Amino acid sequence: MALPTLSRPFFRGRAPFSAYDVPVAAGILALAAITVHVGSRMAAPAVPETLTIDLSPWSVPYYALRSTARMFLAYFAALAFTFTYGSIAAHSRRAERVLMPLLDILQSIPVLGFLSATIGAFIALFPGSVLGMELASIFAIFTSQAWNMAFSFFQSVRAIPRDLIESAAIHRLTPFQRFARLEVPYAMNGLVWNSMVSFGGGWFFLAASEAITVLGQDIRLPGLGSYLATAVQAGDFGAIGIAIGTTVLVVVGVDFLFFRPFLAWAQKFSTSGALDEDCESSILTAIQRSRLVEFLGERVATPVTDLFVNRIPARLAARRVRTAAAGTPWLRTYGTRVFLAAAGALILWHGVRGATALVAGIDASDVTDVLLAGLATLARVLATVAIASIVWVPIGTFIGARPGLARRIRPIIQLGAAFPANLVFPLLVLAFVRVGVDLSWGSVLLMLLATQWYVLFNVIVGVMSVPQDLLEVGRVFRLSRWQRFRRVTAPVLLPFWVTGALTAAGGAWNASIVAEVARVGDSELFTFGLGSYMAQATIAGDWPGIVLSIVTMAAFVVATNRLLWRRLYVYAEEHLGREE
Repeated sequence: MALPTLSRPFFRGRAPFSAYDVPVAAGILALAAITVHVGSRMAAPAVPETLTIDLSPWSVPYYALRSTARMFLAYFAALAFTFTYGSIAAHSRRAERVLMPLLDILQSIPVLGFLSATIGAFIALFPGSVLGMELASIFAIFTSQAWNMAFSFFQSVRAIPRDLIESAAIHRLTPFQRFARLEVPYAMNGLVWNSMVSFGGGWFFLAASEAITVLGQDIRLPGLGSYLATAVQAGDFGAIGIAIGTTVLVVVGVDFLFFRPFLAWAQKFSTSGALDEDCESSILTAIQRSRLVEFLGERVATPVTDLFVNRIPARLAARRVRTAAAGTPWLRTYGTRVFLAAAGALILWHGVRGATALVAGIDASDVTDVLLAGLATLARVLATVAIASIVWVPIGTFIGARPGLARRIRPIIQLGAAFPANLVFPLLVLAFVRVGVDLSWGSVLLMLLATQWYVLFNVIVGVMSVPQDLLEVGRVFRLSRWQRFRRVTAPVLLPFWVTGALTAAGGAWNASIVAEVARVGDSELFTFGLGSYMAQATIAGDWPGIVLSIVTMAAFVVATNRLLWRRLYVYAEEHLGREE
């Protein structure tokens, strides 16, 4: 009897249910059933039956569910990392000097490098269970998604106009309230677009994340990536075609069910307001008009949001004020400093011991070879970013300036970004062999196929972020198209392009491990570069070679970012009037 009494004020004057409640309820139940089913299989015992890949077409739908579950778990972990890491780096200049170079290093480490360091630890945490291998695979996918999203959020927070920041200060928003009400909404459009291209990066490395061949171990988790890897190894072209077709269907389904509603919902945060009427989603419409969702929003979501956005942050802020008035914060006490110093010394000691053991197996000739290989891959990475910028900046500017065109062409762009470009690598390599193109040049094209979307997506978002009033001013003063681009669009676009170019460079470094090594029939082709060196060392389990190549790649990436990309970031901030 309590339920009618509780719900009567909510439903007063209107029907308690709508036609949209049926598909919404069915979707919720289906999602819950899939979550329980797939989740139970992810924690199953690690027996040969659970790790055997069946090339039968009837197993493909289940493998698609497993892969999609890993992709979304990795994506939500990357989203949490993005908000935490990007916020800290954006608000503290001192933290930025440490966190952003560290992000550069993390971005430069390929998926195989992370797998080499984490697969043993995850398996040891859950012995005899598939869960350890699942976590290693999810973490590998996470590393292919998180860095681009974190860079995008950091750049968006740093580009918030000063008047909005001053308005937040006048209203005395707590740090968490400013994060939830200003920073996340302002960064939302760029974050959604970069989420789509980051999700595509996860598909690109799905085969390497599910069919794990590192340190002499060959682990194959049920999924589309391992299915494809097994089909390629067996030479089963029918299974390869099924895997590619299923991947395309899954990408289109994820776009329709998740990213299109997400993007349509994010339009309310647009600074230009130009997309409000051009981006629609039937899924979002059903959710917004569902009485069930409205009821859950008022009874559950609103109280929870108020608790975490208003009440808890206010109490924590008051407690900090009382603690500061009472005495020295605990982080500044003598005992805490001694404990932190001892912990740091212990970690440093073990790190030095491990590094010493690894360095003992490295010769001077190895260092010289790796440095030269790094220079060769650096040249390919810069060529990749330059070609992508020359091709996609004009095209992205044209698309972004036309919201209707951007809405229609976005699914096509996302499908191209999400489609695993490494599937066509064997065909391209075969064409290189027949035409006579050396892999040292052909690898640039392979890296371009994998990373060009970062530039295109960020350019489109940057152009769509130009305020409409600035465009109207350009028209009033009768500026030519080039003058409008140079004086109005370019200053807003520049930081977005830097983000796209930086993440494209990181993706090119990452893709070098599959672009500089190719298989044609029973033979393998290698070109001189850091990616091929790391790929061979990883497969062979050569720890000194793995560490040396990772450190060298990180050094090249950090040096490039410090000397080029960071300076462009600073110039973009000053050009936008955001200099602190």
